[in-house]
Amino acid sequence: MAILLIGACSEGPSEESAAEYTEGLSTYIPVKLTTDLSQLTDSEKQMLPHLFAAADVMNELFWIQAYGDKEQLMSSISNPQLRDFARINYGPWDRLNNDAPFLDNVKAKPAGSNIYPADMTKAEFEKLGMADEKGQYSMVRRDEVGKIYTIPYNEFFRPQLEKVSGHLMQAAEICEDTELKNYLELRAKALLSNEYTTSDVAWINMKNNTLDIIIGPTENYEDKLYNYRTAYEAYILVKDKNWSKKLEKYASYLPELQANLPVTKKYKAETPNSDGAQLNAYDVIYYAGDCNAGSKTIAVNLPNDEQLQLEYGTRRSQLKNAMKAKFDNILLPISDILIAQDQRKHITFNAFFSNTMFHEVAHGLGIKQTINGKGMVREALGEEFSALEEGKADILGLYMVTQLKEQEILEEGELMDYYVTFLAGIFRSVRFGASSAHGKANMLRFNYFNQQEAFTRNDNGTYAVNIDNMKIAIAGLSDLILRLQGDGDKEGVITLMQKDGSVTPALQEDLDKLSTAGIPVDVVFEQGLDVLGLVQ
Repeated sequence: MAILLIGACSEGPSEESAAEYTEGLSTYIPVKLTTDLSQLTDSEKQMLPHLFAAADVMNELFWIQAYGDKEQLMSSISNPQLRDFARINYGPWDRLNNDAPFLDNVKAKPAGSNIYPADMTKAEFEKLGMADEKGQYSMVRRDEVGKIYTIPYNEFFRPQLEKVSGHLMQAAEICEDTELKNYLELRAKALLSNEYTTSDVAWINMKNNTLDIIIGPTENYEDKLYNYRTAYEAYILVKDKNWSKKLEKYASYLPELQANLPVTKKYKAETPNSDGAQLNAYDVIYYAGDCNAGSKTIAVNLPNDEQLQLEYGTRRSQLKNAMKAKFDNILLPISDILIAQDQRKHITFNAFFSNTMFHEVAHGLGIKQTINGKGMVREALGEEFSALEEGKADILGLYMVTQLKEQEILEEGELMDYYVTFLAGIFRSVRFGASSAHGKANMLRFNYFNQQEAFTRNDNGTYAVNIDNMKIAIAGLSDLILRLQGDGDKEGVITLMQKDGSVTPALQEDLDKLSTAGIPVDVVFEQGLDVLGLVQ
């Protein structure tokens, strides 16, 4: 399959130099998003055009949040490769190269994207003391005299959201599954009211539906200024019921795993909701908005509201076909270059799937409320929260694998499969760059593992896991991250990330081998009703 190549540099190329520019760092391989539609009922198939139409509007909304006027930008770019690259990145900044501009006369990406005025300072915003200062669902703007104000999403995006709501209601009219029908109706109303709790609970409580859609303002990654405001996205999903059945048993072990976390008792005093926790596997057939920008999400843990998590649990959705695409086209080729030959046998899709799944499960472990009166961890850590939380999920996911494997609850494969595949996964994800929360988390973990000699770099530039040191490093990093979260120690997180959250020159040399070999950094999807063989 052909690889789409486009790169980035710190200043951005002229269009005349674009041909030379196609050998840069950020590369994508096209992948078709398909599934076996025979598992859907006739009514579910009839719902798909409405769900696709609703999801597609999320692209439009996210473009506004991430950049602004998409059509103005696209019309200014004559080179078709650069236009494609702008579409992938939802703007003129390379998301997999630390948000470096890739067009002339484009300034650095604002930390608040287009959710806040680009010229707004934190001091200016915070001194206003607005009631909606930390609001998840509002845009921040200046009026005609320069005064800062907020406007709710359901007002700012009203025409587009009415269109989305209408499509969801039309899908609900066709829907025969009562739980899914209820969720679609509630979500349609939530998009117009900015009140999402009821529809979130309805989504968590769905158990038997085959067809699913996640849609709305969800993740905080695009707000790097504060990590307050959410960005619009959508996934359309088809449940793999056989794989989902295999995953059910693991949710019941959450309280035991929480109690055994390698940290002092006060940092694990909360009890995760195992009754409401769901583990499901899906084929994803459409991505839109935030989840489709740059690096593509392969697993989802929602809702993000900590109170809802504690009361109702979460749903951990593993996007199996997208995972398999990344495993086959990226992880295996990386392993052939950077993993020691005698350990390559331990690179397995089962381990990759499980590591990713337990990452999502691990978001529910640890602590949501600080132990010293600083409020919720998310609020106490602010813009530093996302990278540390992703780091926590990665390392606690590996801790869970270790515990469950040693108790013989996790039966497939050897423990080394999970460890070696995890190490190869660091090389994959660290290429997402410092602008990504997942990229920062991988840099932190790689450097910590290196310091603890959890792996060895051989003279030929390949890496090998040291299993005993790996176990020690997993416990040590788990303890460190859980204490930083429980203490709400924002300054400690900043210091840690400044020390260990960047790529070392030695690692960069090894990552450059991957680029030289033409191994893509991520995938770009060919998706839609036509790809599924459905003609409107």
